[in-house]
Amino acid sequence: MGSVGLAGAFAGLDLFDNSSTVTFDPSTSSLLSRTSSGALASLGSTNSGGSILAGCALNDVFYFAGSFSSIGSTSAANIASYTPSSGAFTALGSNGPNGAINALYCDTANSKVWAGGHFTSPGSSVAVWDAHANSWSAAPFKGLAGAEGEVLSITSNYSQSSLFFSGSFSTSFGTGAPLNNTNNPNVPFSPGASPFSSSLVPIPLQGAEIEGSPSSTDPSYSNIQNILCPAGPDGPGNTWFAADGNTALITVRDYSSISAYGVRLGNTFQSGHGTTAFSVTSIPDNAVQTLSYVDPVTGQNQTCSTTCPLSTNSSILYQDFLFTGPVTLSGVQITLSGWTGTSAGLHILQLLSTGAFASAISSNNTQSCYAPNPSNSTSTGTWTQKNANTNIPATLQTVLVSTVAVGTPASQAPSFTWMPYVSASGNYDVNLIVPGCTDFQDCSLRTSVQITVFPGGGQSPWVTNVSQTNTADQATLVYSGPIIPSSSNFVTTVSLTLAATPTGSGQGGQYELVAGNVQLVLTSANVSSNAASGSSGSNGTLSQGGQEGFGFFEWPISSSSTADATTALPNTTETSFDNVGFDLFSGLGGVSSLTSSAAIAAVVQHPSGAIFLGGTFTLSTGPASGAANIVVYKNGALATLSNNGLNGPVTSLALYGNQLYVGGSFADTSSNSTQGKLSGVAMYDVQANTWAGLNAGVNGNVVRLALANEEIQIAGNFSKVLSAPGTNMGMDASGFATWGISTGSWVNSGGFVFGNMTFVGNGTSSSNGQGQSQFLAGNLENMAQYGASGFVMLSNGNNGPNVMPLGVQLDDTMESSSPLSSRKRRSHHRRGPVAWIPHIKFSNLFARQTTGDQPAPLPTLPPAPAPAVLAGAFWTNSTSSKELAIIGGNFSFSSSSSTESQALAIYDSSSSTLTGLQGSQVNGTVRALLVDDNQLFVGGEFTLGGTSANGLAVYDLMTQGWNTSSLQALRSSTGSPVVVRSITTSTFKPNLIIVAGSFSQAGSLPCPGICSFDMSMGQWNSLGNGIQGEVSSVKYAGNNQELLIAAGSIVLSGNTPANVAQFSFSNTTWTAVGSGADIPGPVTALEVDNTNASSIFAAGRTSDGSSPFLSFWNGVSWNNIGSSLQSTTNVSQLVMVPLQNTHAANSVIESDRMLMLSGSLADSSFGTASSVLFDGTNFIPYFSSMSSQGTLGFVSSLFYSYASFSFSQHHFLAVGVVILISIAIAAGVVFLLALIGILWTLFSRRDDKLGKVDPAEEDDDSISHRPSSLLEHINAATRTTILGTQSPFNNFNIEKEEAAREGAVTPTAEPDPFGPDASNYLRAETPSDAVIGTLAAEEEVSRPAHARYSFDGSGEGEMPLTAGLEVEVLDDRDNAWWYARNPHSGQEGVVPAAYLY
Repeated sequence: MGSVGLAGAFAGLDLFDNSSTVTFDPSTSSLLSRTSSGALASLGSTNSGGSILAGCALNDVFYFAGSFSSIGSTSAANIASYTPSSGAFTALGSNGPNGAINALYCDTANSKVWAGGHFTSPGSSVAVWDAHANSWSAAPFKGLAGAEGEVLSITSNYSQSSLFFSGSFSTSFGTGAPLNNTNNPNVPFSPGASPFSSSLVPIPLQGAEIEGSPSSTDPSYSNIQNILCPAGPDGPGNTWFAADGNTALITVRDYSSISAYGVRLGNTFQSGHGTTAFSVTSIPDNAVQTLSYVDPVTGQNQTCSTTCPLSTNSSILYQDFLFTGPVTLSGVQITLSGWTGTSAGLHILQLLSTGAFASAISSNNTQSCYAPNPSNSTSTGTWTQKNANTNIPATLQTVLVSTVAVGTPASQAPSFTWMPYVSASGNYDVNLIVPGCTDFQDCSLRTSVQITVFPGGGQSPWVTNVSQTNTADQATLVYSGPIIPSSSNFVTTVSLTLAATPTGSGQGGQYELVAGNVQLVLTSANVSSNAASGSSGSNGTLSQGGQEGFGFFEWPISSSSTADATTALPNTTETSFDNVGFDLFSGLGGVSSLTSSAAIAAVVQHPSGAIFLGGTFTLSTGPASGAANIVVYKNGALATLSNNGLNGPVTSLALYGNQLYVGGSFADTSSNSTQGKLSGVAMYDVQANTWAGLNAGVNGNVVRLALANEEIQIAGNFSKVLSAPGTNMGMDASGFATWGISTGSWVNSGGFVFGNMTFVGNGTSSSNGQGQSQFLAGNLENMAQYGASGFVMLSNGNNGPNVMPLGVQLDDTMESSSPLSSRKRRSHHRRGPVAWIPHIKFSNLFARQTTGDQPAPLPTLPPAPAPAVLAGAFWTNSTSSKELAIIGGNFSFSSSSSTESQALAIYDSSSSTLTGLQGSQVNGTVRALLVDDNQLFVGGEFTLGGTSANGLAVYDLMTQGWNTSSLQALRSSTGSPVVVRSITTSTFKPNLIIVAGSFSQAGSLPCPGICSFDMSMGQWNSLGNGIQGEVSSVKYAGNNQELLIAAGSIVLSGNTPANVAQFSFSNTTWTAVGSGADIPGPVTALEVDNTNASSIFAAGRTSDGSSPFLSFWNGVSWNNIGSSLQSTTNVSQLVMVPLQNTHAANSVIESDRMLMLSGSLADSSFGTASSVLFDGTNFIPYFSSMSSQGTLGFVSSLFYSYASFSFSQHHFLAVGVVILISIAIAAGVVFLLALIGILWTLFSRRDDKLGKVDPAEEDDDSISHRPSSLLEHINAATRTTILGTQSPFNNFNIEKEEAAREGAVTPTAEPDPFGPDASNYLRAETPSDAVIGTLAAEEEVSRPAHARYSFDGSGEGEMPLTAGLEVEVLDDRDNAWWYARNPHSGQEGVVPAAYLY
């Protein structure tokens, strides 16, 4: 069958399985597993009232927790495990947490599960499960208490070396001795500096190139070097002036790679001089830096860029201006653009480091300003210098290298120790700078080294193994935490030696060790809140009384401390990020935060080191004052996000690169800057500091976010994802939705749930969850294995079909400004003379189409609430050779161009993308599709803006535009809409498009219910005498599909009911299939078994609408085979499908296939389903579907890519035999007809031979005229046989014909020109002469006529015809060939006269 699609009105789809029927109780919490493709399976449910709130995976076991007493049939208190390999639930020992668990973290390296929540045992709100020992214990720090005493989340830092605990609790530090010498007393205090900035050691610039231009001519103020580290107060020899009246430029170039955090500027207060404005540009990137600083008047943080203010208040010794983060550069340019008096000037100029530093080259360790001594280094063994390029052009870094024999013990190998000068206590990241081996061309020599950091303060040394085989320059973090400042009693050291187990094999029996620079990056200044106010005479000291924290606590996973966090912790346990809790405590108002409803619910760390915290809070003081519900900790302090955060609580965070996804109960930022586009979920761009919506969010609350396969999974209490703020328009998504990060749109979630979801998480302990299965939990009312907006692709699988849902989500239909009922139809005007037609009585002309009783209407179409897919087709793009699916129905969606498309879409399954059709959008519902070459025929119940299309339209897939010129609109009876239900084509008549449904005419051509459109002529034609009624389905029978089988509510001529009727293309006649009385009502679905006209299946509802039926035509009679179907059944499609395995053969259906019924089905044997298979005896449920409301959905159709599918087994003659027999029969018929034609011609010429012939006269058949064809005489002689009925134009005198019909005697009645009288053949040389006569004696005017037969018109000057085509005869003076015009195309040419009537 090729590619196969399944369409319908459903949001979820299940493969039917009677053996494991699952029902859901929404009062329980159900746990589901979710594969990487998104398919869902139910694992079990908790006790009534239970909830599942958290989960994580440890190796091949999934742990989940919440508040419950059982899961499935297993008793378990609040936490349990699930083993996928066995499908078993297991309780976790005894003495577990005695209260609700909100958070779990799986530590794979140590095989432990950390639990956080609201309980008292085995620890206070924190407990640890040892998977090896199968036992519970309290956390090493005993637990967390204070405030609400509840832990809401447990996450790791970016390197997974520490755990972050958040919630509503308090922490206290300060039971041990305070950190000593927290700031260098040599650094003078200034209100223009912060504790953080004053802790940064200035970079020594003694060897740098420094220029100040233009400079003052006064020698006491012209030396720019004097301001780098002034030896005295502001004045001569310690201050620099610019030239009077000039903007000044100070350039500092070090020609080496420098990592800087900002600049320190001290103004001059000499009379008539001083700087008021400046900017800083980095070298070599020439970027103007954005600077942050403390306003010395207000104490508030400010930022500036091109014009930064410098205070002229003489009490402000200096001001520190910091970059947005550490910047690697080789120098800076400072532009002094504003001044007071006659010129600008400075007293202090310093470039601030990232914290501290030390070089392996002793000459580079020069003394910094205010430092009592420089950084230093020592070594053992032999070390030699090498120059390395840096990532800054034209700069070099000199390093030391030492070789050591492979196999040398680490204790005997060379070693190197750095002793950086540290100005102040604080939390630092220590980085080892290792130049890449590619530039050195020594990659094969490189190996791994052991780095040992002694931070001081009684802390244990930090040991790390570092590989030096990096090809490019690399900064490797070797320590993160508190550092004690340098003093006469202690100096922090960083030591390097050969690793105990070196990596690599070396080169020539040697390893090479590399010693470069050590960089210390200050992350927070270790000072108390009162010291930070600047009220003391120094830049701050650590409070002796300790510090209080709220809602956040960091614990190194490898820590062996046994401190008690429920009371007070020693300072030695304080980590670099415990300051987050301190700042939160202060920002929330101190002690009052412990009694408020504030809580930190979610934490995530960015690779830059910044920590984002979300929850329920508003900060009222500190640098992040005004921040609401979300805040970031960076550069040693809390900071606000754009627009001060969000206007509602945050419950979950997920980070993907620089995109932070936030879930909760909010609608916008605190300042309502997005007009409501952040409902429940939002995305924050870390770099751009901007908020963006996920379309318009969801219509409820989000409780959990998870990252999987570059998608954000969203769980919560909502029913839709919104397409626009302030409305409830959007896609159905009950409790679970998925956002595609790469596509920037809502995508298919895979499975479908209907309920209130409380958890989604990855079934792996991987840090990012990519490519892993997932688990989902919540209060379910219903679920389906596969989630899909009305469409899936099917393929063969090992255990049933593989189901591939639509990769994107479809939306509700757009609100239209032009409803279907208000659209106007364009009138069609008949062309040609109008005086000729009125002579014909229309009641006689169309008498064959009138009936005394109208057929019963078709059953009401099944409801198709948006989004629903009702039809599909496959198309191969000849340009790309890619097969695409085209779907139609009742839906809308936003394409990649953000354009809203409706009712039609092109789906690329390889990229899971939907593309809308260009041009006007369908306004209504699409119910039928057909692709013929590159033309897409669209049928349904709709209009098309700017066109007269009504229920039918044609779209050119290659030119991407609607073809509005060739197709005349369909029309319906008064008061009823046009509905096209079927568009098909037959291999017997490949140029004919058969359109069927509910309509009365096509253009001006009456053809109720079914009509054909000739693609080559662009002309509507009726099928024979036509039918009355409505058609629901069309199929084909015969070896070459020469028989059309139509089903619906049909009446043939003579008031013959035939809800299944057969039309023969060969003789253009309609016949009923069996007795119409044997079919109990209108037919809604039809199937012909492999084109066998003696094996037809029909389904529908009885005439009174009370019950469904399924009937089988065996070539002799109709038989009811669906008696077990229940009254709620509605069948939308029947289709024969092949089997991979066979079933027992019977007289109804062959063993290699089954009949697939689709719709909304109910039967006592299987309950309800959307698709079932019928083997001739039994119904076998196949698919069940679910609507977005959790109720039963329906399947509308199964469609496939093969244009004509044939089964491998046939129960009639083989194709080759049939072809041979057909050729023989055809040859005999043609010979017989040719013989009759020849005899007729001989008789026609007999009188010509007997009479006198004037040689000067031309015979009508002479070579000067186009010769009459043999076929025209054959047609005339066999007219009755071929046509089967009289033409309504045979008798030109209609009044005489009416009189004859009424019984009047008409002596002069003209006999039938094709009667048995031989004189008629002599009197009329062509059939047209006999029927129409000639217009030679009349004024030359055109008259209308119709084509009796089709004519290819391939000869020069000929015009092609299709049977039934209306033409205008322009010249009929030749007996054999007439000159005519096609009024629809404008083409003119000669046609056989015998072919017209």
